[in-house]
Amino acid sequence: MELFLSLNPIIQAFLAGCFTWAVAALGASVVFFTSRFNQRLLDGMLGFAGGVMIAASFWSLLVPALELSEDLGFVPWYPAAVGFAIGWIVLMSLDHLIPHLHIGFPVEQAEGLPSSLHRTTLLMLAITIHNIPEGLAIGVAFGAVAAGIPETTMAGAIALAIGIGIQNFPEGMAVSMPMRREGISPAQSFWYGQLSSVVEPVAAVFGAMIVLTMRSLLPFALAFAAGAMVFVVIEEVIPESLHQGFEATAMGGFLAGFLVMMVLDVGFG
Repeated sequence: MELFLSLNPIIQAFLAGCFTWAVAALGASVVFFTSRFNQRLLDGMLGFAGGVMIAASFWSLLVPALELSEDLGFVPWYPAAVGFAIGWIVLMSLDHLIPHLHIGFPVEQAEGLPSSLHRTTLLMLAITIHNIPEGLAIGVAFGAVAAGIPETTMAGAIALAIGIGIQNFPEGMAVSMPMRREGISPAQSFWYGQLSSVVEPVAAVFGAMIVLTMRSLLPFALAFAAGAMVFVVIEEVIPESLHQGFEATAMGGFLAGFLVMMVLDVGFG
């Protein structure tokens, strides 16, 4: 841990992003052990992922953005509101432009611009869009600590990375297992499952660099990541977790994920 704390903040953000990527790969590796999966369990895990993301958006991103805005002389709500709205709009725009397919939906219901891409590619693109704001959130959190922002702590940044990592496990499995069920080889299913999260280390580095070079943008950046993650949860994670009819399990998972992330952030942050 001491070695990690002594590293350059950009390297810290990169390693934290690699950790969340590795957990997604761990979830995807389930295909090497079974070709079947319990849909109720998967929906519960997707609900858990949504709860983690909503809690992280509030406790780890919006609250520090509001507190920091006042310290920097802004009207307290202004940067948080603007950043949140921009994050939502950017992700909504990507959602309308990039061809992708939500987990559990037929290929005929693919979203974005019309495309002839294969189903596996469309599934991977959906999760990739999902993971961009998660990587940015990690990078912004570590960059804020390095910039000396009193509202942020290293423990809080690490808790955020752990929380996102936890919810990446079901995401990796949610991509690889349906592919395996459709007859794709275990190796290919694993490859696509882990590949969907490879964007997180890159986005984490980008987020940290923005904060370290433009400190005054930090409350906007924190709220941007929050808005993007909330959009993903509402537009993608919740519909996927409810699509197969296990609503009670998905909602129970959501509440559990929210509680776990809240305890991680408040307890360690």
